[in-house]
Amino acid sequence: MVDDEIASLRAVPGVEVIEFRRSSDEIDEFGPLARLALPLRPLWSPGSQRQLREVISSTRPDVLHLHNPYPLISPMVVRTAKAAGVPVVQTVHNHRLACVSGTLERAGASCDACVGKRFPTPSVRHGCYRGSRAQSLVMAGTLAVHKPTWQLVDRFLALTPALVAFLGRCGIRAEQITVKANSVPEPDAVTFGGEGFVYVGRLVEEKGIRLLLDAWTRYPVGSLGPLHVVGSGPLDGHVAQVASTRPDILVHGRLTPAETMAVMRRARVTVIPSTCPETFSRVAAESLALARPVLATNVGGLPHVVPQDGGWLTAPTVDGLWHGLRRAADEASDAHGRVARLAYVERYSEAVVTAQLLGVYDSLVAREPSVATPAPTDVPVPAPRRAPDALSERSGRRVPAAPSGDGSGAETPGAADPWHL
Repeated sequence: MVDDEIASLRAVPGVEVIEFRRSSDEIDEFGPLARLALPLRPLWSPGSQRQLREVISSTRPDVLHLHNPYPLISPMVVRTAKAAGVPVVQTVHNHRLACVSGTLERAGASCDACVGKRFPTPSVRHGCYRGSRAQSLVMAGTLAVHKPTWQLVDRFLALTPALVAFLGRCGIRAEQITVKANSVPEPDAVTFGGEGFVYVGRLVEEKGIRLLLDAWTRYPVGSLGPLHVVGSGPLDGHVAQVASTRPDILVHGRLTPAETMAVMRRARVTVIPSTCPETFSRVAAESLALARPVLATNVGGLPHVVPQDGGWLTAPTVDGLWHGLRRAADEASDAHGRVARLAYVERYSEAVVTAQLLGVYDSLVAREPSVATPAPTDVPVPAPRRAPDALSERSGRRVPAAPSGDGSGAETPGAADPWHL
C-alpha cells in the first residue's frame, strides 16, 4: 500500500518523494551490541534520529508522512521532525497506539483491554507482543512513554470512521484526524459475472477462515458454487483437510497479485469473514475495483468499506456467515457489481485518494506548523492547483515518507518502517 501511494504521488507534477526506509532484514546484519540494544529501538533509536536529521537538513521537506515507526525507527521521528519545523502526517494502519500487537486481538478474539489505559498492563500479562512477556513489557513501555509524542502529530489519517473512534479513545484530538482511505490500482480489466465465492487473505484465526469453512460445510457440496481460497498461514493444514472432503473448495495457496486478481474475477462474490477489527480492507477495495460485491462481517472498518447495495454484512459467527452465504448466493447480480465498481471509482481510485492526500499536505504547509487547524472528516477532491506560494523557492512539494509494515500490526521479514520525505 505504501509503495502504491508513493508511486501515485510521484506521478503528480511538482511532487518529490524522498523515502527513508529501515527494513527488519537489517537485523540479520547487526553485531552483538546492536542486537543487545534492539529491544530499546522502538523507544528511541538514536541512529535513525541522526539519519533523519541529516535527510531533513539536506532536502528541506515540506511534510513528513509517517507510516510505521516499528521496530527500527521509533516514534521519536515525530519529535525529530517537529524540532526541525517539519509538519507530520501519520497514516494509522493498525491499532498500535494502544495495542502492542497492533491488532486488537488476542487468542483469535477481539480484545480492547489496553485501549484508554495509561499503561497497557494486560498486554504484558498475556505476552501479546510476539508471545513474549519481556518483549511485551518493552513495547508497552514504548506506548506509554510516547503518548505525549502522538499529540505532536499534525494530522492522523484514519482509514475509516471506525479508526476515528479508536483514536479518540487513545486521547487523539478530533482536530488532528482526517478520514482518508487507502487506494488500490485500477485493474487491467473489469468484467461482470463470475460464479461462487473467493476468500483472499492469511489463513489465521482472526481472519475468520475457520468460521467460513464451518459455515460453508453446512451446505451440500456445490450448492453455493465454488469457494476459492487464496493465501497461506498457520491454518494451511486445516484448510487442506477440509478441502480434501469438499470438491467445491479450491485451495490456490499464495499467489502473485496478478494471479490473485485473476482468481477474484472468476468468483461472483468476495467474502471477508474477519472476527477481529480490520482497520480497512485492501481485499474489499480490490474486489470493488473488479465490480465484485463483498460479503463481510460487521467488525472494525469493514461496514464503512462495503457499500450499501454493493455487498452484505453479517455477524462474525458461523450462523451469521451461514445465512450471509445463502443470501449473497441468491441475490448477487450485475447491479451489485455496478454499485461496487462505482464505490471504487468515487472512494478508492488512485486519482481521488491522491488528491485527498495532497489536500491534507497543502493544508499543513500553508500554515505555521505550530497552529492547530480543524481537520474535516472527509477531504474534498481539490481543484488543480500550483504549489503554495510559501514553496515558491523550492522545487514543488517535498514529502518525506517513512516505511511501514503490512498494515496488520505485525512486523514481517523484509517489512520496512516507511515514511515519505
